[in-house]
Amino acid sequence: MNISEVKDLMAQFDQSSLREFSFKTGEAELSFSKNEYTAPQPVAVPPVNAVTVAPVVSSPSSSDAEAVSETEETPLVEGDEVTSPLVGVAYLAPAPDKPAFVSVGDTVKKGQTLLIIEAMKVMNEIPAPKDGIVTEIMVTNEEVVEFGQGLVRIK
Repeated sequence: MNISEVKDLMAQFDQSSLREFSFKTGEAELSFSKNEYTAPQPVAVPPVNAVTVAPVVSSPSSSDAEAVSETEETPLVEGDEVTSPLVGVAYLAPAPDKPAFVSVGDTVKKGQTLLIIEAMKVMNEIPAPKDGIVTEIMVTNEEVVEFGQGLVRIK
């Protein structure tokens, strides 16, 4: 098997909906996979005896006071979080000129598409895990999302 044949197989695999492909001959073996593996990232934990120093502000301006009062008054959003099963780009609508799959306040049924995550040129629909009401959309259109990142809350 020569390199041009391998490149042809790779191009055909890339355009297909297959997730994995293996090919064996007496002389060679090829395996292709579109499945992603993301190694867990270590989390930095501050030492127990660490001291955090906050900056001292002599007199807050009126805009600072308003910002503080706004953050204190923000209620916690209710509902179960739907998390991303993979790394990719989130799309809230099926096409740029189409309306969003869901909006805050929409009633959804189990299995209904909430959004799409594109990974390696494959569009992966993210279904609602249960019936409920969308209380929060936690990502923006075309935002890069990580594995386990919150996408939508459903109550």
